[in-house]
Amino acid sequence: MLDGPITAALDAAVAIEVFHNFTLMHDDIMDKAPLRRGKATVHSKWNDNIAILSGDVMLIESYKLLLGSVESSILKEVLDVFNDTAAGVCQGQQIDMNFEITDEVSVAQYMEMIRLKTAVLLGGSLKIGALISKASTAVADELYNFGVNVGIAFQLQDDILDVYGDPEKFGKQVGGDILSNKKTFLLIKALELADELDKEELTYWINARDFDPASKINSVTGIYNRLGLRPLAEEEMNHYARKGLAALDQVSVAQEKKQALAEFAGQLLTREA
Repeated sequence: MLDGPITAALDAAVAIEVFHNFTLMHDDIMDKAPLRRGKATVHSKWNDNIAILSGDVMLIESYKLLLGSVESSILKEVLDVFNDTAAGVCQGQQIDMNFEITDEVSVAQYMEMIRLKTAVLLGGSLKIGALISKASTAVADELYNFGVNVGIAFQLQDDILDVYGDPEKFGKQVGGDILSNKKTFLLIKALELADELDKEELTYWINARDFDPASKINSVTGIYNRLGLRPLAEEEMNHYARKGLAALDQVSVAQEKKQALAEFAGQLLTREA
């Protein structure tokens, strides 16, 4: 899309993907998740110590890739974006963990959490690519805005898939967020919109310690359905997707060069896994 050889950005792209998988490995430990992309997580296949140390090495490797490939004239700027992105992801994860011991979480608080935990990584990836291509600050910033908004939409789609996805395609346990009482957009809106009876049922399942998993998933999903939360979540997702595409429109390159990114955004938001 931008000037410059793709090869100049390959190691940086690998660095970001290695960093991303490091965060997922540690996230799985904190969430006690048994599956990731349809396969056993590292901590469940081996143990927590191996998963922690493996993740630590992946973080180190991501820095080695950046330091060994980015031109010295832009290295500080690239590292600043990478460090801000990495710190944001960690801050978002901490906020998400804090939600587990917080009774009331607003939609605004949730949106800020997913902006940090998920969306800034996509934004930072695009900005680093733009910097390596020697794009202008304006182009780099608009690509960052595109990535952040599409990243927020991506996480909202993930919330939807966790409840309504096809178990054979999703790659994670469908209903896992419900079982762990994770404060997703769906649960937060349910607590906000539910009448007294539905709120009482939600509270029962949130506080239950000994329960049949299938019964909890079915009951909570039933409340979501009664409240019409799936289309509500999809509209919120589409709102951020539109904001992202509007930012992409502002990038001052030929329209046909931006088509691949627009299609990429569409693929993210129509995925089944």
